[in-house]
Amino acid sequence: MAEEALSASHQEKGEPAEAPPEQIRKAVAGAAMGNCIEWYDFGVFGFMPAILGQVFFNASSTSEGALATFAVLAITFIVRPFGSFVFGPLGDKIGRQKVLALTIILMSGSTFIIGLLPSYATIGPAAAVLLILLRTIQGFSAGGEYGGAATFIAEYAPARRRGFWGSWLEFGTLVGFAMGAGFVTIFTVVLGDEAMREWGWRLPFLIAGPLGIVGLYLRNKLEDTPLFQEIEKKNQVEKSPLKALLKKHWTSILHLIGIVVMLNVADYIVITYLETYLKDVVGFSGHAPLLIILATIALMLVLIVPIGMLSDRIGRKPILIASCASFLVLPIPAFSLMGAAADDQNGWQLTLGVLMIAVPLVLILAVLAATLPAMFPTQERYGGFSIGYSVSTAAFGGTASYVIGSLVNSTGDTLWPAYYLMGSAAIAAIPILLLPETAGVSLRRIVSSRIIRRRKPEPATPGGASELPAS
Repeated sequence: MAEEALSASHQEKGEPAEAPPEQIRKAVAGAAMGNCIEWYDFGVFGFMPAILGQVFFNASSTSEGALATFAVLAITFIVRPFGSFVFGPLGDKIGRQKVLALTIILMSGSTFIIGLLPSYATIGPAAAVLLILLRTIQGFSAGGEYGGAATFIAEYAPARRRGFWGSWLEFGTLVGFAMGAGFVTIFTVVLGDEAMREWGWRLPFLIAGPLGIVGLYLRNKLEDTPLFQEIEKKNQVEKSPLKALLKKHWTSILHLIGIVVMLNVADYIVITYLETYLKDVVGFSGHAPLLIILATIALMLVLIVPIGMLSDRIGRKPILIASCASFLVLPIPAFSLMGAAADDQNGWQLTLGVLMIAVPLVLILAVLAATLPAMFPTQERYGGFSIGYSVSTAAFGGTASYVIGSLVNSTGDTLWPAYYLMGSAAIAAIPILLLPETAGVSLRRIVSSRIIRRRKPEPATPGGASELPAS
């Protein structure tokens, strides 16, 4: 009865009825699967950087091998914006579903083929060249993945529950990373370090093949989003989405870049650098750092969907502001605590230090996929999100591990991760404060993306929130 009443309410407003719940669940699963595969790859790279550095670059030490691997991650992020400029506008022109099917093939396929590559010992420097080439393909396709997946979910989700459904996209991120890190851990424990260096490193990469097949199957079963189908039927699809985007919405792209700086720096510190930092920089021995990080990710998985639901009730801005404020004040105490924990090999102190970074991170992760699509109208949403997100990720996320590792090595100051996090939060504070609240706002009402302008609130919707244009 409640669903029928809501459908009737939409029809009274002249808006189409919401998609059936089963269709929404399938859309969310299909979209989240690609993000899961992308971060599975990061989990694999992030948890055996030293081994990969030795296999592909013939590194002479674990720290040299880790830096070489992080450099590969940073280099291949350079192409990510180019992918967003191709796939984002293409998704606004031919549809979200077709582009997302292509990106998942490229991402999972390139990760799978890495597991088949010969090593440096077999073909010399050509091994590193092939690795970089495949990572470049992966980075190029990833430029159209996250923005498309978030757009897909946001355009399927009812306005009053966009926070809930959007949080499942980042749930997929954490699951993918945990799977990648988990498989590396299991294979390392079962096979041993020597076997992992010789051949065991291939196994986590090869698992990406079956994951990609499952993801492609899910995406091929989906129709395009209701909002894209509407503008297609009304002949309102932009003939040149990229031109329209850069002409009308460049300020929103800049704001989005600023917000995502904080997310990316925190994300890549926790996910690809923290385990290396704890073992190689501050000297925590054994498997404790890895196990604590995995346990922290498990806690984030428990929290992320309830936080997304909370944002549907209280709004996205309070949660984003809380995350930003935490990253301005907590990083130095957190990393100082981690360093002190390493001196005493104290697992509880280490856990507390990691949580001081992970909890603010899960706050922004939970609301991101619901917040950023509402910054652009349907005609330019995929492109606007993808370009802003990918530019920010390439400049600040993919380079974070390498830059921070280099700064720590060159200066000897182990607090550089904290300084970097605090700087990113200072950048993000301005666009977060300028961002209008869009919780409960129908994406059909998004007509302008100039965030610094505000309009008078419209009457409340049945979900309890005002439907404001994002302008």
